[in-house]
Amino acid sequence: MRSGCLAAAAIAAAAATLPAPVVAQDAAAGSRKAVACQACHGLDGLSRLPDAPHLAGQPAPYLERALRAYRDGERRNEVMSIAARTLSEQDIRDLAAHYASIQISIKAGQ
Repeated sequence: MRSGCLAAAAIAAAAATLPAPVVAQDAAAGSRKAVACQACHGLDGLSRLPDAPHLAGQPAPYLERALRAYRDGERRNEVMSIAARTLSEQDIRDLAAHYASIQISIKAGQ
C-alpha cells in the first residue's frame, strides 16, 4: 500500500510541473476587456490618433506577441508599457481574438 502512495505522490508531483492548459481565445470577452483600449485605438479598432496603430483585422498571433512584449518590458511605449503591465495570458489571448475578429474592408476612392 505504501508503494501505491509513493506512486500517487510521484504522479501528482509530475503533474504539478506541467504547464497550465491553454484556454481558448474568447473574442466576446476580449471585446469587454477592450474598453480601456478604445481611447487610443478607437471603438472599432481603427485609431483616430496618429501615434496609435490600427488593431482591427491584425492577426491574433502578432497581437499576442506585441502585448506580451509590452507587458514583459521587451517592447516599450510610454502608454502601452503601463497599460499591458497587468494583462494576464488570458487577457492577451482574448484581446487578440477580439481585434483579429474585426472585419475591415477597403473601398477605392470615389
